[in-house]
Parts: sequence; C-alpha cells; structure tokens
Amino acid sequence: MRDILSNEALVASITAWALAQLSKAALPFFRGKGFQARLLVGSGGMPSSHSSFVSGLATGVALIDGTGSAAFAVAAVFALVVMYDAAGVRRAVSEQAAILNRIVQELKLKRPLTEVGLELRELVGHTPYQVIIGGLMGIIVAWVWVLTFGHR
Repeated sequence: MRDILSNEALVASITAWALAQLSKAALPFFRGKGFQARLLVGSGGMPSSHSSFVSGLATGVALIDGTGSAAFAVAAVFALVVMYDAAGVRRAVSEQAAILNRIVQELKLKRPLTEVGLELRELVGHTPYQVIIGGLMGIIVAWVWVLTFGHR
C-alpha cells in the first residue's frame, strides 16, 4: 500500500481526476444552479475527468521518467486513445441517446408507459473543448503535484 501511495504519477493523476470531478459539480453553483452532487460520480460534462486523469498520468510519467522512456510512450498513447474516445465514440453515443429519447417521447404519447422503456442517459461523451480543458487540467495538476510534492 505504501508503494501505491508513494507513486507520484498515480497520485498526481488521481488528484487531477478528483479536481475535475469536483469542478463538474461546482461549476453549476457559479451559474446559479446550485452544487450538483450527482455530477461527482457521473461521466460526461465539463471538464472531462477522463482526459484530466490520463493527461495527468502521462505528465507525471514524463516528469519522473522522462519523455524518452517506454513508460511515457505507453502513458501518452493511452491518454490519446482515451481522449479520442471521449470526444469521438462516446460523443456519438450521447447524440444517439438524445435522438432515441425523442423517439421514446413520441411513443409515450401513443402507447401506455408500461410498453415504453426508460430514457437513455444522454451525457456520456464530451465535446472537443471539454476534452482539451480536461487534458490541460491534468497536465497542470500533475506538473504542480510532482514538482511540489514529488520527484526531485
């Protein structure tokens, strides 16, 4: 357990993820909509906590092992795949869910509710902007974490 807690890249990336999730729940508060606690555990929205998490990991590995290391190559490729997926595939799923929910609403007008399924969750993916902001957040958090508390 001590090894895990002293793994600077891991702790930095988890910190970046946690701050991104917290900011998702807090941003509506500053827009007058109150603190949205349900967003603490959900996916989708601003900023992308997936992007923050993986970019924080890649940045931490880069700062600790160097950009020429195999560990950085793995972390960077992993980060790019996750961020591409967040803005691409998962975004498409969100758009399809919105369309299917509209179809379900039309069916509800013509059929008993027991015959129509539950609505799909529409906030699954991210816009490219949300991914970029999440990625930048991860880089900054990991940079500050590792340089302040970690590897020298």
